[in-house]
Amino acid sequence: MNPDTAYADLTPDCLLNAIDSLGTRCDGRLLQLNSFENRVYQVGLEDGSLRIAKFYRPGRWSDAAILEEHAFTLELAEREIPAVPPLSFGGQTLHHGEGHRFALFARQGGRPPDLEREETLEWLGRFLGRIHAVGASCEYQARPSLDIRSFGFEPRDFLVAGDWLPEELRPAWISVADQALDGVSRAYQRAGDVQMLRLHGDCHAGNLLWTDDGPHFVDFDDSRSGPAVQDLWMLLSGDAADMRRQLSALLRGYAMFRAFDDRELHLVEALRTLRLIHYSAWIASRWHDPAFPAAFPWFGSARYWQDRILELREQVALMQEPPLV
Repeated sequence: MNPDTAYADLTPDCLLNAIDSLGTRCDGRLLQLNSFENRVYQVGLEDGSLRIAKFYRPGRWSDAAILEEHAFTLELAEREIPAVPPLSFGGQTLHHGEGHRFALFARQGGRPPDLEREETLEWLGRFLGRIHAVGASCEYQARPSLDIRSFGFEPRDFLVAGDWLPEELRPAWISVADQALDGVSRAYQRAGDVQMLRLHGDCHAGNLLWTDDGPHFVDFDDSRSGPAVQDLWMLLSGDAADMRRQLSALLRGYAMFRAFDDRELHLVEALRTLRLIHYSAWIASRWHDPAFPAAFPWFGSARYWQDRILELREQVALMQEPPLV
């Protein structure tokens, strides 16, 4: 099945039939949620409750990799860490129906966290420390690591090999991307041999739901092995002084449950750089999925790549600055 057109047959009848095959009964309420990599829906059941159904993109993860993510979130939930794990039917969390793989989740309400408040950041830090303590207890076998090769050199080569770069900007982007990846390599050298552990992997405000009882961590679909700081840096914003304040609050909470290796602070801007390069390649790799041209109409324009060149130049400079402390 072509992963770019794999959802062409995922009609409302198709997905409702797949969910009904688990023994649940849908009542016809169906709302597509914001997701590009997979297809995610809020589904109403006949008992009046709501569930979240995730239909996985074919070819992205193996069944074994998806089940590793499920096992990690179930392990977190068992320890009363507020991750949202998949629901089990017949002892299984990954299901096959109507030609698709899917999972059901409880619907978790909430609002975006206020990351300007140090109390919020400290609270998040405490739970991230607990998540990482569990994540460090064993290793992923089927899921890859977040590293320079898979998030840097491979995306760079993919973009260069295709016709994504405007010809007049091609030399400039290649030059600055190579400079940026050289800076990433030096940052990893400065950090040394840091521990790799199971992570959320995509821990930004959009994957956090806040309630009066605190945060809930959702969507572990990008979970990989990597350095702990990967789950921290995306919660930082503003100038250097703002980020130092925010990081200090996160680490006050984090240190209550797990020691943080300060050498990983050398990787903050390096990981941001890898994410920027990987993001452009991700859009390009999914361009034949009709949802992507509709969502990213500016992708491929000269202005888009000019902005990416400036962005990477800024990252080259930032990676030469002392790390946040």
